[in-house]
Amino acid sequence: MIASDIHGSACYCRQMIEAFHKEGADRLLLLGDILYHGPRNDLPKDYAPKEVIAMLNAEKDRIFCVRGNCDTEVDQMVLEFPILADYCILTVGKRLIYGTHGHHYHLDALPPMQAGDILLHGHTHVPAWEPFGNHNLYLNPGSVSIPKAESGHSYMILEDHKAVWKTLDQKVYHILDLELD
Repeated sequence: MIASDIHGSACYCRQMIEAFHKEGADRLLLLGDILYHGPRNDLPKDYAPKEVIAMLNAEKDRIFCVRGNCDTEVDQMVLEFPILADYCILTVGKRLIYGTHGHHYHLDALPPMQAGDILLHGHTHVPAWEPFGNHNLYLNPGSVSIPKAESGHSYMILEDHKAVWKTLDQKVYHILDLELD
């Protein structure tokens, strides 16, 4: 399961963890912005970073994470899983997925990518599935707590060469086959 931009909301973190358990996912990849709401965002519903810390630390052996622009060394001191990596690399079949938050690497500032690679990031709070470049894809799970562009509170499931976008109440709203043509 892939989620992004919790921004300290205990309400939406709780719903995300419930969805994670119902999905039966092996791991949870968080694409940053975990505890702090950031100066450009209003406080999310039920802003309670200490509660978010407790919920996520309870799942620490199943979470991996990349650093968002609102994540700091202070956050790492209270979270019991690494959060300060700038990116992670995943594979789906023959495709490489470059996972990052999106504030440094994005469609206008690409990381090193080859034909067929996938750029995965949060940061915009808007779900996305767009082809670009040489058979490349840009994917974004949207935001758990502060969705934008009239999108829902969402996450993404990556399984069996497919990416599936869902709302926190597990309603599917997009499926994408990731296999190369």
